[in-house]
Amino acid sequence: MTHTLRRAVYPGTFDPCTNGHLDIIRRAGKQFDEVVIGVLRNSAKTPLFSTEERVNILKEVTRDLPNISVRSFSGLSVDFVRSCEANVVIRGLRAITDFEYELQMAQTNRILAPDIDTMFLTTSLEYAYLSSTTVREVAEFGGDIEKFVPPYVAALLRERIKSKR
Repeated sequence: MTHTLRRAVYPGTFDPCTNGHLDIIRRAGKQFDEVVIGVLRNSAKTPLFSTEERVNILKEVTRDLPNISVRSFSGLSVDFVRSCEANVVIRGLRAITDFEYELQMAQTNRILAPDIDTMFLTTSLEYAYLSSTTVREVAEFGGDIEKFVPPYVAALLRERIKSKR
């Protein structure tokens, strides 16, 4: 029997990438032959880090994971998933509030692309409270973000906030 490559896509903004994101990436990497991290170029948001910076940050913090690749995209995630020749979207769930939004997105994607499935991975309890927004807010007020993001990301975040002042 020939083995077909099982590829999934984990789309998101990742502004910044948190330990919660990395938890999902690592776990998805164990489930699939390849995971493509899709960094959303969203013109409606003004991110702290540019799309290119977020791609480079993710490449750096996942460099020890051989089956992970990182690309940017804009538009519908299902179109990006197809362009990656994948048929599974990975989404992380922290809380019931995430579930309501994510379920709605998954159902919409299912109508747009019936051949693409959504797989939900619940965040490990130690990261259940964590969001990029929370990390940015703590960093803005000079709080300790070392527990929330990899050291590389923490240094870049502190530097970016300092340069914005």
